[in-house]
Amino acid sequence: MAAKKKVKVRARPRTGLAGAPLNKGFDAFKHYVHMEVDKKDLTAITKPFIKAQFSKADAAAILSNPDYHFYMYSLHAAAIYWTNVELELPSKYAHAIKRIKEYYNDLIEPGKMILAEKEQVAKATANIVVLTPKQRMFQKIQDTIMTDLDELEDAWIAGDEPEFDMYQAFKQHGLTGSHTPAVLQRLEGWLLDYEDAYHKRCEQAVEGYSHIKRPAMRRRIELIQKMIADIHSVKASSKATRKTRTPKPRAADKQIARLQYLKESNDFKITSVLPITVIGAMRLFVFNVKTKELTEYVSDSAKGFEVKGTTLQNFGEASRKIKLRKPEEVLPIVQAKTVKQIDNTWQKLTTKTNSPNGRLNSDCVLLRVLDR
Repeated sequence: MAAKKKVKVRARPRTGLAGAPLNKGFDAFKHYVHMEVDKKDLTAITKPFIKAQFSKADAAAILSNPDYHFYMYSLHAAAIYWTNVELELPSKYAHAIKRIKEYYNDLIEPGKMILAEKEQVAKATANIVVLTPKQRMFQKIQDTIMTDLDELEDAWIAGDEPEFDMYQAFKQHGLTGSHTPAVLQRLEGWLLDYEDAYHKRCEQAVEGYSHIKRPAMRRRIELIQKMIADIHSVKASSKATRKTRTPKPRAADKQIARLQYLKESNDFKITSVLPITVIGAMRLFVFNVKTKELTEYVSDSAKGFEVKGTTLQNFGEASRKIKLRKPEEVLPIVQAKTVKQIDNTWQKLTTKTNSPNGRLNSDCVLLRVLDR
């Protein structure tokens, strides 16, 4: 039986400090360290040396200096490593360790200044509380719209009956639909108390508001109801202008390039949806602020609406339009309710329903789009 042939396994090439030549003299070793050893390895040599040679406080001060001090001079790392492996430095480098200590000793005072500055910064920021996004939102509400409501309540206590436009207040303070829940909760609390007192549903409310005359109480109830309606308008407007996560095809951009519409109506407190969301949608509600006509477009195409110039395409016979006598009552329903609820409201209107022509202009607010 033949003997097995031995397989030679090549040793992995040694790199970094592991491959440093310690048998060719210090000059060769120093050159190798300068050319072949990474700065992180140099730092791993110099920093332990500093901790071993200086007191804990002085070492902390030295090490607080920028890192380049600990790898900039490869000679320092080479001399420290050479002595660590108990090799003797040549005569021309006999004082190298002493000079290295002197170099690091000169870093103590600058390091102490750095540590002092860090301590001052730490003290200055110790009491700074980092708020979560939810806390920042709450703080913004408290500093703006809630302060306005406090002032309104103070005016009521003083006997005044000022007007208050909640929709404009939200715009002025830069608030959006995400800021509405807390405000709505407060307004609904007010409304419940005033209505309980006005309709005498709660003895405590009647007693608590007995100093307010009924006409004044009625005005406040109407104002609160109006503010609540404004809150819902803010929510609808924020939802309408919210950017879609899924980008529409480029063709959609070209379709709406010449589309004319009204971005926002302050009179009716309504905002247009992004026109690009109309492309491919199945149902579109449009309100003309000049004629006060509400139009419901229903697509009869599987690919939904398209736009050609300023005219809506692909709407069918189910589409309809009607003139509103009281837009402020109907528009919030169109913005927030279901198709069935909108249809029930439409059926109760007494004005005549007609068929639309699909043409849009600068008086038209794109009120709402639906995918069904």
